[in-house]
Amino acid sequence: MTEAGKRPVLVIGLGCQRGCPASVLSDLIEVCLLERQLALSDISALASIDSKSDEAGLLEVAQRLQLPLGFFSADQLAGFEARLTHRSQIAFDHTGCYGVAESAALAMASRLSGKDSRLLIERRANSRATFALASPVLPLL
Repeated sequence: MTEAGKRPVLVIGLGCQRGCPASVLSDLIEVCLLERQLALSDISALASIDSKSDEAGLLEVAQRLQLPLGFFSADQLAGFEARLTHRSQIAFDHTGCYGVAESAALAMASRLSGKDSRLLIERRANSRATFALASPVLPLL
């Protein structure tokens, strides 16, 4: 818990190929959270790039998990480019963003907290999707 017993903001950023099934996204989320001993109930929101706002698999995962799903434009995500641990030319060619999962997670964590954000889990990928986890940077006590 954080200040005054508030739950920390933890945001999953997701990128995926067109037509990626919800099951592929869910499996990636589950594996990544288990490795860090985190539960789905610890997650505050999901995020991706706006060109995926009609992606059925993403929408289904958000609905199943009962989490808000926010979208950002490539221009909004560009502000996080310097902090990416992996830059994909393929992702850029398709979306205009070098790293959808990491930059979307950072952007949403910043939006929800009003603070700068940091990656807790760097980009992870399976054959059709990418995952990253971000949270706000908390002040030292």
